[in-house]
Amino acid sequence: MACQLPADCLNEIFEYLEIDKFTLHSCLLVNRLWCETSVRILWRNFFDFKFDHKRPLFKIYSSILSTLIACLPDESKNLLYNNGIFILTPTSKPLLFNYASFFKALSIYRINMMIVNVLENGLSLISKDKNSLVANEIIKMLANQITSLKKLSCYHSHYYKHNFNISFPYFPGARDLSELCCSSDLPSDFFNQLSQICHNLQSISIDFRSIVNSSVKDLISSQNNLKDLNLSAFDDGSWTDIIPAITKHSHTITKLKFRSDNDFSSFSFISSFTNLQKLLFLFLGEVIVDFTKLQYVNFSKLQILKIPYECPKPEYVMKFLENNGKNLKEFYTGENSKDLSLSIARFCPNLKNLFVLFNNGELDVLKTILISCQYLESIKIWCGINYLSEKEVLETVAKYSTNNFCELKIHHITTSDASPDDLESFFICWERRTPKKLLSFTIIGNIEYQLHCGYNSLETLKVIEKYENLGIIKFVTKSKNEGSEEGEQF
Repeated sequence: MACQLPADCLNEIFEYLEIDKFTLHSCLLVNRLWCETSVRILWRNFFDFKFDHKRPLFKIYSSILSTLIACLPDESKNLLYNNGIFILTPTSKPLLFNYASFFKALSIYRINMMIVNVLENGLSLISKDKNSLVANEIIKMLANQITSLKKLSCYHSHYYKHNFNISFPYFPGARDLSELCCSSDLPSDFFNQLSQICHNLQSISIDFRSIVNSSVKDLISSQNNLKDLNLSAFDDGSWTDIIPAITKHSHTITKLKFRSDNDFSSFSFISSFTNLQKLLFLFLGEVIVDFTKLQYVNFSKLQILKIPYECPKPEYVMKFLENNGKNLKEFYTGENSKDLSLSIARFCPNLKNLFVLFNNGELDVLKTILISCQYLESIKIWCGINYLSEKEVLETVAKYSTNNFCELKIHHITTSDASPDDLESFFICWERRTPKKLLSFTIIGNIEYQLHCGYNSLETLKVIEKYENLGIIKFVTKSKNEGSEEGEQF
């Protein structure tokens, strides 16, 4: 007699193996136990999918929406019918599972977009009120069915074009909420409800576009173990009023991310965050991060620092690196100061990942960094007008990078000056390394203007294919937008 694994064991196996969605879909056909285990994983974050020309977004959204409509109670179905809203369900028979109860992540915005995509674009233009009615019935049903919600994402109408009049129901399953993404101008009742039942949020992301709702402060203050805080301020928005609530968690927060197009005078309050490990500033326009006081603070656990756009004065960052560079594993800056670059080599010996701009003629600075940062595994370099040439970068990396190095990212401002022979010479040097290590070779460029910035010639592609087949390199291409987004992520 065959032995049947218990459901919890099977679930642990699937989770441990991190089975991809394609494999999980095949598991649906094994037997009912495998099917139910797979379905629970597939539907816990039903918007976590990739789509392409073979799976149009409209088709995916239509399938999800029809299934959710089938999950609605009869009262809600009749309400939609009486208001002239007709959405076909996948089957006339009862569903095999209550899919709504499997949800662990919920995005109000994605639900809105799904309804707009299917009802307005797919069928016919209907009123915004009817769209809101569909959204509210689905959200109300999910609020009743989800027993353990882990992530909730909700933004107000100022943030997105397609937003409906949403009534936030009571979410009993939100007691287990660990991640919240929202805007600060949501109704007070929304924040008050969460403040009463959610005390274990580990990650909070808030967009500020107007005055801060006082209940936002209460929600932040009521948390027991907040670790990750992501604050964005646009237009007239400001997080200044909630700084006292933030600093209450200065001993538990390990990750801070600030994004703004406003002018903030000081971030001196960050100095109290003694356990900070990751710090990211994303400031646009003329906004400059004020490091006047932060430059002297010692964050003994800081490992990641990213300032990809508007940067503080180089001398402030250099002083900051002098105090904190020894522990840094990753540094990302859009500053092109030779003195700052040399300070990286001097103060950051344990770096593993780096992005910094090198001006034309600063090849010696790149060489110094490669020699000084013995643990460096990955570097991203701009090449083209006013910056280093790719040919010189390839030669320098091949000669001076250590055995730990395994990833080179070239961001092209103009077409590459490296010939197929230059590439082959670089790959041959890599092949001869001891010990052998696969090189991830990434090209970032304006693909719409000229595919891969010169990496579309037959000779170049043949060289790349040859060394990919030999297992020497892994070739990756990205658009400039994808390359820029790297600096915005931890």
